[in-house]
Amino acid sequence: MAQKAKKDRAKANTQALNYLHYGTFTVNTLFYAFHSLYSTRNIWAYVLLSLPPWIIEWFLEHNSRPTVDKHSGKLISAGEDLAAPGLTEYFFDIIWMHWISLIAVMIFGNWGWLVYSVVPIFGMVKVFGLWKGARGMMGGQGQQMPEEQTPMGSGNRRQRRQQ
Repeated sequence: MAQKAKKDRAKANTQALNYLHYGTFTVNTLFYAFHSLYSTRNIWAYVLLSLPPWIIEWFLEHNSRPTVDKHSGKLISAGEDLAAPGLTEYFFDIIWMHWISLIAVMIFGNWGWLVYSVVPIFGMVKVFGLWKGARGMMGGQGQQMPEEQTPMGSGNRRQRRQQ
C-alpha cells in the first residue's frame, strides 16, 4: 500500500500518454495516406500547424511519463498529473483540436484548417478574461466612486443602517 497514490497516478499517466500517442499516430497516418492517395493538401500548412501539438505532446511525454528504477523496479517518479486542471487541459484541447482539424482538412480540403483557428481565439478569450479580472481587482485604486454609487454592503454597520 506504500505510495498507492503515486502508483495510481503513474498508471493513469501511462494509459493517457499511450492513448494520446495512438491517437496522434492514427490521425496523422490517415492524413498522410489521404494526402498521398486521393488529394493533395497543403503539406506546408500541415507541417507548420502540426508543430505546436507535436511539441506539446513531447512536453507531456517528457514531464508526465513515470520513471522506474531499472535495477530494483521501484517507482522513482509518477510524473506530473495529466488529469490536473488548467494548462494541462488546454494542452489536451490543442492536441484534440489538431486532430479535428486534420479530419476537417481531409473532408473539406484546405478550408478545414480554419477549424484550428478556434485554438488561438479561445486562448485570446482566456487571456482577456484574466486581464479583465486583474484589472477589476486593481480598479479601485485611485478612483473614488460617487456616494450614490457606493455599494450597499460597504462601510460599517452603522453607515449601512443610515443608507
